[in-house]
Amino acid sequence: MDHRDITDLRERKTFHWAWIILGTCFVNLFINYSVRLGYSVVLPEMIQNLGFSRTAGGSVYNAYFLLYVALTPLAGYLTDRIGARQIITVCAGILGGGVLLMGSIRSFGMACLAFAVVGLGSTGMWTPIITVVQRWFAPNRRGLALGILSTGYGLGFATMGVVFPRIVNQWSWRYAWYFLGAAALVMILANGLLLRSDPESTGYQPWGQKGAGTGQAPATPWRPQDPVLSRLFRDRTFWLVGLSYFAISYSLYGITTFMVDYARSQFGVPLEKASLLATIHGTCQVIGVLTVLPMSDYLGRRRTLIFSNSLITACLAGIILSGDSWSMLCLFVGIMAVFYGATFPMYGACAGDFFPRQMMGTVIGVWTPFYGLGAISVHWVSGLLRDSAGCYDTPFLINAVMAAIGSILISLVKQKSGA
Repeated sequence: MDHRDITDLRERKTFHWAWIILGTCFVNLFINYSVRLGYSVVLPEMIQNLGFSRTAGGSVYNAYFLLYVALTPLAGYLTDRIGARQIITVCAGILGGGVLLMGSIRSFGMACLAFAVVGLGSTGMWTPIITVVQRWFAPNRRGLALGILSTGYGLGFATMGVVFPRIVNQWSWRYAWYFLGAAALVMILANGLLLRSDPESTGYQPWGQKGAGTGQAPATPWRPQDPVLSRLFRDRTFWLVGLSYFAISYSLYGITTFMVDYARSQFGVPLEKASLLATIHGTCQVIGVLTVLPMSDYLGRRRTLIFSNSLITACLAGIILSGDSWSMLCLFVGIMAVFYGATFPMYGACAGDFFPRQMMGTVIGVWTPFYGLGAISVHWVSGLLRDSAGCYDTPFLINAVMAAIGSILISLVKQKSGA
């Protein structure tokens, strides 16, 4: 039986392996973002228990991002060269080990080291994942697939907001890390058994592709050439999207990381109530990824990002102007989170819209430092400003300005079909 026969047979089946890929990647993302975004929920308890300043708390997060930013381009390159399955499986093990180590920290230095290991593991939990999902789904179905996938990090954040206070009351904040670390280690087996790096190598075509089942030959493996990065660095679109990614990352992480501490320290509400912001944020993310991302398949990624970044700007300004109104704070956090959830997958999808399919992993990986540097710089700047001024007003104002800059930069990208 030749490849044509295998493809015809598999495409006639009602079930497509793309959904196994999507489901497995969903669980990876759920665990990874329970760790990454859950840090903001755990942070107030860690500060109190370990005696850290807000600047130190932000620096621990930056230890994560420094390693994440430094090595994600390599993870993207290796995804294109040796396959997403191998990278994701290995990184799940590193992630699990680092998260378990977070549960045993006693000092600032140990916290930075442990979360840096978590950052190393996380290099395989975004770029390779959205790359492999985009390869298994046709271009006009990527927004839908990424929308379903991205509910994983919204649900992870929402779950931490509900479960973490109960873990603290029953045991301590350390057990949140123990549970998450064990879950990441379980995914080593699941990834090894279920993931496939691309559909062609297993006789499938991307789900939703027009003309699927026609028996086309599998794609020729891509061999990256030396000039690829130099061509990227000369590309205007690459820089505009990357700088916009930096600006919106700065603005979103500035509010998300510190919003629970903002509610607790500046509003004076108890941890249980302040943690509800994480639940609101995570729940509204799910709404956003299931609506905004599929919408981007029809409106185009560029137009949707302009609209999304503009509304994020308005919400950040609303948080500043809401004063001491708890209900208004919840409202603006919720609206912002609708678009927060869709933002990062849409920037990732721009790699498939503006650049060849075979180099998606490389492009997403090289864009990641823009994203990471935005997150790193806002943690330091916001932590320092909060510690010196005693409030979050100025840091949050800077976040709103950066979101506006992100909207302007993406509007300068030349429109392409489906982008």
